[in-house]
Amino acid sequence: MSTPLADTTNPDLGLLYAVNGLAKRSPEWLDHLVSWIGEYGILIGLALLGLVGWLQARRRPDAPVAVAGLLWAPLSVAIAELANLPIAAIVDRPRPFVDHAGLDVLVDGKAGTHSFVSDHSTMSMGIAVALFLVNRRLGWIAGGLALLQGFCRMYMGVHYPTDVIGGFALATAVVLLLAPIAMAVLVPLCHALGRTVAAPLIRAPQSGPRPRGGRRRGGDGRGTVRTDEQPPESDLAA
Repeated sequence: MSTPLADTTNPDLGLLYAVNGLAKRSPEWLDHLVSWIGEYGILIGLALLGLVGWLQARRRPDAPVAVAGLLWAPLSVAIAELANLPIAAIVDRPRPFVDHAGLDVLVDGKAGTHSFVSDHSTMSMGIAVALFLVNRRLGWIAGGLALLQGFCRMYMGVHYPTDVIGGFALATAVVLLLAPIAMAVLVPLCHALGRTVAAPLIRAPQSGPRPRGGRRRGGDGRGTVRTDEQPPESDLAA
């Protein structure tokens, strides 16, 4: 039986109708595009951002720490999804189109599943927050995609706004609260892997001849090293 949380407040339901109403006034091709983006496209985009983050992390001076932070992104998402299982069962909130008529539902197969919290929103924000701790530039991009994910889920008629907000909050809490514990395990692991045959996964191989006099190429003539771009600051670095 549904809990009273299914009886949404007017702002919650009103915002859902306003966003989903855009689907009623949009051409069919746009509805299909938004549905694909909201179901698969954004998650694929976040995975590609994670790949870019890994390639950049391997070239950083603190590569083991940065790569450990990248590993925390998918692990934190998995933990958040596991935490959502009892939450969804306790709240037992049905999809909005089950209790409310007039919604334009753009994806099938959701009627028998829970609405609170939004899994897609949880996964998207979890990746965004974890990525932000390692690479702020990519983290901001991922955060924008996570917000777009929440909009798409409402546009598709499968989630209330509070489902999306709940997913964002759950993911953020898991990533930030458990990050110190996770990094205490992942950083030594990455350091250890960096001394094995898996080292190229942790640190990019150095290429090119060694400069004479013990100086690296790109120096300023005083024995210091210049780079075109400073590595993004990592909030996870010890």
